[in-house]
Amino acid sequence: MALPQTEGPKRIVLATHNAHKVEEFAAIVAATRPDLEVIGYDGPEPVEDGVTFAENALIKARAAAAHTGLPALADDSGICVDALGGAPGAFSAYWAGHAKDAGANLRLLLDQLSDIRDPRRTAQFVSTIALVVPGPSTSSATEDGSGAVEHVVEGVWPGRLAREASGSGGFGYDPVFIPDGSQRSVGEWSAEEKNAVSHRARAFRALVPLLEEL
Repeated sequence: MALPQTEGPKRIVLATHNAHKVEEFAAIVAATRPDLEVIGYDGPEPVEDGVTFAENALIKARAAAAHTGLPALADDSGICVDALGGAPGAFSAYWAGHAKDAGANLRLLLDQLSDIRDPRRTAQFVSTIALVVPGPSTSSATEDGSGAVEHVVEGVWPGRLAREASGSGGFGYDPVFIPDGSQRSVGEWSAEEKNAVSHRARAFRALVPLLEEL
């Protein structure tokens, strides 16, 4: 059922049931667009059968926009490890199985890299954000059959992988990811530090000009 816009900040739905992502996105958005209110998505989850970040982000954003009638953002993100040919990539959340067990995913990744020397433990966090705006538009962006306007942007955060997890902050692979220029894993960073420079923050900065049409 479509959700009407209310007086006050314009609402935009984030197509995820992950409370951590909603909180992180809300903080990132507030820093540059305080007039936008990020709300969580409580509709049905679509099948994410894409094989790239962009495909999965669009699947989720289209579903949320269609269900709510609101502009929808969706992030598909993960870690790409050079020694694994870019894996886990789009399969980061399911690396140890469909249970989406973050701890199991992290342990499996570290086990797979146990014999890889430090100089070759390079990796990148990648975030692809899709924005789907329902309804007809004169924008030159790609449009699907429903008349919704679609934009896709990407943010890349380079670094390397530690040999063991450290810190209690963040989520997912954060405790083993050490960004370039840092000696600490993201698990040891504050939320403010992470939100200022993360892959999602970088992708969102690329998205900001596109939000002007909302």
